[in-house]
Amino acid sequence: MKIWKWILGIIAAIGGTATIVAATSKKKHEKKVNDNQKKVKQVQTKTKQVQQQKTQTKKAVTSQKKKVSNTKKQVKNTANAKQTTKNFENKYRGKKRKPKTKS
Repeated sequence: MKIWKWILGIIAAIGGTATIVAATSKKKHEKKVNDNQKKVKQVQTKTKQVQQQKTQTKKAVTSQKKKVSNTKKQVKNTANAKQTTKNFENKYRGKKRKPKTKS
């Protein structure tokens, strides 16, 4: 009968140490989880700020695109004028005339 008591005592001691180890590891785990939740909250606040900045920059970009398109509409195409002046220079100021020299 004494052997059974010893065996039962050893098993109880092993079980007790296992529960103590489990309890401490659970506390460590809970602490890590809490730290991670704090970090997640910080990241979420930063992402909200970045999203707000992103929307502001998108608005600014679209307004600039509108301004650019409006100015492009108002500017006339100069390709025809350039071609006309080139033709004029080739026709009337061609090889006949010497370029002016700087003195």
